[in-house]
This record gives sequence, C-alpha cells and structure tokens, in this order.
Amino acid sequence: MTLGDLIRRFRVLADDKVVPYFWSNADIVDWLNDAQAQACVRGRLLPEDANPDICEVAVTAGTHTYQLHPTVYELVHTGFRPAAPGGRPGKFLLKSREWLNANYPNWRDADDWHHMDGGTRYLVQNDTTVRIVPTPAEDGTLTIEAYRLPLEELSADDVSASPEIHAAHHEHLLLWALHKAFSVPDAELIDPVRAQKAEEGFTAYFGPLPDSDMRRITREDIAHRNEAILA
Repeated sequence: MTLGDLIRRFRVLADDKVVPYFWSNADIVDWLNDAQAQACVRGRLLPEDANPDICEVAVTAGTHTYQLHPTVYELVHTGFRPAAPGGRPGKFLLKSREWLNANYPNWRDADDWHHMDGGTRYLVQNDTTVRIVPTPAEDGTLTIEAYRLPLEELSADDVSASPEIHAAHHEHLLLWALHKAFSVPDAELIDPVRAQKAEEGFTAYFGPLPDSDMRRITREDIAHRNEAILA
C-alpha cells in the first residue's frame, strides 16, 4: 500500500472523511512512521546483512569504540576481517559489562588481542555504539548482521511512497495510527475505548514492545532466539 492509500484508509476507519479533517496528513504520517518503527522492533521485521553502510565498520588499531548505523537496534552476529594480508579473521561474542566484570576482570585495559583463544573476542553493545574487547591491535573491518529500523521515514510530500516492511503488514500499521489519533487530548477527538482497542490490535499482531532492559538481556549472554522478545 502507498502512503496515500494508508491515509485514505485511516480516514475511513476513523470516520474523518469530510473537510476540514480532524487530523492532518502530517499527524497521520508521523503516527505511521512511529508504527513502522515499533513494528520493526516488536517483530524484528528488517534483518540486514548486505548493506555495507550498515554491515561494515572500519576498525583502527588502538580504538575500541565505534558508532553503529543509526537504524541498527539489535546485533545478531558480528565478526572481524583483518586489513593486512594473512591476518586472522575472528568473531565477537556479545557480552554485557557485568559479564565481562565477572569473567574477564581486566577487560577495560586488556591488550591481549592476538592471544584470545580461537580468535574469539568480545563486543559490548551500547545504545548507539559498540566497544570491542580487547582493544584492537590491528586495522580491519567489524562485520555486522543486525535488525534495523527503516532506512527512510515516510513523508507527506510523497504519498506515492510505501512503508519498507512487507506489504502484508501495511494495513496493521493503521492500528497504531488510530490508537494515537483517539488518544489526542482534545474533548472532540479523544476516545479511550477505541484507542485501547486499536493498541491491543497492534500488539496482538506485532507483539509487545520490549523495554530497553529486555532488549539488552535478549542480545547479551544468551543464545539469540526470536521467542525471547515476542513471547
């Protein structure tokens, strides 16, 4: 469905078909963008393992912290590709600072990059960055497989555009837009019952929104499983 289709369908479902409208196109588009982002996180809808702008980060010897692409919110698999010919590729295990404190106490000052068993090193995912442990002793590339948000937001200036997620999900984005619309603190617009019903429908389809602690626990120290975030 195009953005124009979604706006039209929203107005039908919300009984907002007569000008002047209760809700502006700009507000509806904002809510649909929120809906798509939430859907991606709740349902892990956009895995990424091919786009080099997202999946490859240049690593410099002596530097341990690197910026993630702004759309990345959960890492699935990471590795290291050395720049020098004959270098030894390796993998990273995602671990929390707490785990490292308990199992690798000197991790903050460790300089044993070339002596890790089996080429295994660690990665700590922060909100927008990652820290490599131990600090790299060679140049190379951090390779990433991750779940991400949409690359571009929808804009009211281009109603021919479509959400990036699969077309099968598009109509369900309207549930979040309806939830937000009927939650507007205006005596003529607010409808708590319809707002709650729409939110429940959205959650039933895409799953609950995990809080930041749940996302952190899911990605660190345990095997990656979709059920952990959706159950």
